[in-house]
Amino acid sequence: MPAAAAAATGGKPHAVVIGSGFGGLAAAIRLGYRGYRVTLLEKLDKPGGRAYVHEQDGFKFDAGPTIITAPFLLDELWEMCGRRFADDIDLRPMDPFYRIRFDDGTTFDTNGDAAAMRAQVARLSPGDVAGYERYLEESRKIFEVGFVELGHVPFTHWTDMARIVPKMLKLQSYRSVYGMVSKYVKDERLRTALSFHPLLIGGNPFSVSSIYALISYLERHWGVHSAIGGTGAIVDGLVSLIEGQGSTLRLNAEVAEITTRERRATGVLLKDGAHIPADIVVANSDFAWTHKHLLPSIKRRAWPDWRLNVSRYSNGLFVWYFGTKRQYPDVHHHSILLGPRYRGLLGDIFHKKHLANDFSIYLHRPTATDPSVAPAGCDAFYALAPVPHLDGDTDWTERAEPYRQAIEAYLERTVLPGLKDNLVSSLVTTPIDFRERLLSYKGAGFSLEPVLWQSAWLRPHNKSEEVEHLYFVGAGTHPGAGVPGVISTARVLDKVVPDAAVFAN
Repeated sequence: MPAAAAAATGGKPHAVVIGSGFGGLAAAIRLGYRGYRVTLLEKLDKPGGRAYVHEQDGFKFDAGPTIITAPFLLDELWEMCGRRFADDIDLRPMDPFYRIRFDDGTTFDTNGDAAAMRAQVARLSPGDVAGYERYLEESRKIFEVGFVELGHVPFTHWTDMARIVPKMLKLQSYRSVYGMVSKYVKDERLRTALSFHPLLIGGNPFSVSSIYALISYLERHWGVHSAIGGTGAIVDGLVSLIEGQGSTLRLNAEVAEITTRERRATGVLLKDGAHIPADIVVANSDFAWTHKHLLPSIKRRAWPDWRLNVSRYSNGLFVWYFGTKRQYPDVHHHSILLGPRYRGLLGDIFHKKHLANDFSIYLHRPTATDPSVAPAGCDAFYALAPVPHLDGDTDWTERAEPYRQAIEAYLERTVLPGLKDNLVSSLVTTPIDFRERLLSYKGAGFSLEPVLWQSAWLRPHNKSEEVEHLYFVGAGTHPGAGVPGVISTARVLDKVVPDAAVFAN
């Protein structure tokens, strides 16, 4: 029985994808490869979602993700379109992956060279070298299960979860990442340096399951990379693939409602009143926002408001994008600048929802690798600080500028001397921007926090539990946030979305 949307598009089934973040872009390509005609809808004036690119005063600032850690996932998307990723994107390996600077000025460089890493560990704590090696081996075992076996498969039934429980128990997934690291190394600086990775996907290292320790081995296995032209160059490349498939990207197209009939998705209604019929709808929009605002015709059973409200959400993000009229050649592409507290600061952010006076910062200096993102002789930066999401009492209309000034003063006295006098471009985003521009519930930077009881089958499913022919990709669904995670959510669609031929019969 041909669907109306398929009939209206020349017999090809029509898929509408809401949101052009990495998850939505990857979903559009995979659906196009499987025979769907795809319309990709983006609320903003440019594609990318959290990977939006701000352009100001001759600088290009990647808004969000800057790190590529599993490039084979991108290779695969290009291959689906008969092209080579390396022909379109100049991806550079980073060495070091990150320079971690502790509050006392001590540094720790991470990379994929085993001997170099042993030397770095020995420099801080000679007695921890053997423990570090054991931890990395444990990270490899977790990686083999958590990423290789489970990262690209759907969890649509409780039996899927039951099947992996023995493996999770064997790998001690009930431990936190920090707890797992602490089992193997004793030096507190090393415990911090080896456990911070969950913060890259919105998790508290003291709370999230140790299954996320797999990130350590994932980085060792594939390396850490950045693209010339910024992450935005990858977004542009993905859009080119989509358009090459004959699919369409529509900008400034905000969805007001996912239309349904008898609990089956039939298309979307735009804010401007236009209705776009579809055979399937894929939401790369925020999971909680989608349920609260885009499904008004559905009495939700699996995800009512009370369940969304009591779920735990990731931290918010304060990001200061800035350009300088001088360069800082001693600052690496990726730096982690740690403040005086670790556990206490994260407790303030994730549990108390309190904006503390101290902070830790991820400092991104893309001009270390790619001068093209700034005017000649200048440097581009962003300084990202994890902060509470909007359930806290922080008034960002009042606190944003003082907080930026505190970060500026800290950077000036540590790694960027003369910063204030050399500043030529400045832009700030807070959790309010995440709520208003990206429609992220509570202004959370990464949707649901990846704690154990919000992972795998316990995380929102890629196939809607409320509406037939509605699917989810992005940070809020399985397997979770981060560029590899959200691209993998689109990979899962291959297992749960009907083949295009279904709609032709």
